[in-house]
Amino acid sequence: MTTDRIWSYAPDSGYVEGQDLTGFTVVASDGTIGHVDRQAAPHGMGHLVVDTGVWIFGRSVLVPVGVVTGVDTRGRRVTLTCTGAEVKAAPRFGTDSETRDREYLAAVGAYYLRLAATA
Repeated sequence: MTTDRIWSYAPDSGYVEGQDLTGFTVVASDGTIGHVDRQAAPHGMGHLVVDTGVWIFGRSVLVPVGVVTGVDTRGRRVTLTCTGAEVKAAPRFGTDSETRDREYLAAVGAYYLRLAATA
């Protein structure tokens, strides 16, 4: 997986350009981890900010859209290639300004690319 691919939806993910995923349930390979709070693509780096609720003590996580394996519009679900523990271990998301910070986004992208390389 190239760096660019981690920030783009896979062609077979079911995502339709311009689709709003806000509110969709996010499901890791081992269970539900939260819901999409918002989506963005600054600097061409598409990602979802996922509100994990009480699962990770009320914090949000940033997930590159390249790890999305499926978008179920009817069921309002987004599925991911990684486990909940892998999402939890990603570089910590702290503030909204990080969704536009190239260094933070690069660190997140590198983390998920390493996961893909070992899968």
